[in-house]
Amino acid sequence: MADVNRGNRPLSPHLQIYRPQLTSMTSIFTRITGNALIVGTLLIVWWLLAAATGPDYFETANAVLTSWFGDLVMFGSLWALWYHTLAGLRHLYWDTGRGLDVPTAEKLGWGVIGGSVVLTILTIIILW
Repeated sequence: MADVNRGNRPLSPHLQIYRPQLTSMTSIFTRITGNALIVGTLLIVWWLLAAATGPDYFETANAVLTSWFGDLVMFGSLWALWYHTLAGLRHLYWDTGRGLDVPTAEKLGWGVIGGSVVLTILTIIILW
């Protein structure tokens, strides 16, 4: 049966009036970082295949991976790896039924963001 009262119902919040929450933004970043990790992985696989193919092809792949663009992609992939790992641990914690209240969820969100930045910097310092 048709709903004759359609015009009187409240509309769902849309992007223009919806205030983004930290938990929704961290969820979106988790999806973005997961996809970014695919790009970084493909570059590393390309580099390894080039190394197995021959020195000429490896020079090309190595030049791309060690350029400023390659360094930027690898730095971003390292941050994405730490972010994605910490977000996964947060979800495992949530799966136990704990930390689901808003103040704790926001603290965990800031912890994932801050922790990923700190761990990325520490990893760069240790490996460099």
